[in-house]
Amino acid sequence: MLRFICIAAVVSGLGTAAPAFADAGGPYKLDAKGKCHDAKGGFATADKCKAPAAASKSTGKCRDAKGHFAKCGTPGAKPV
Repeated sequence: MLRFICIAAVVSGLGTAAPAFADAGGPYKLDAKGKCHDAKGGFATADKCKAPAAASKSTGKCRDAKGHFAKCGTPGAKPV
């Protein structure tokens, strides 16, 4: 019986903490005027609200027109 009560207490505690983790956008948000705010609503520097750089599709490997591996950046080389 004690085990059941402990499990119920943990589950109910996690249920109340779930809204705190629901913010998937990160701790910094832009408001309607374009100002950056932290999770508590205070102002933050603008560089913290910038979107992260997109990952490039290139794996660093390129092929030439004949299909052989080539150095990326050479004329005619295309990313694999």
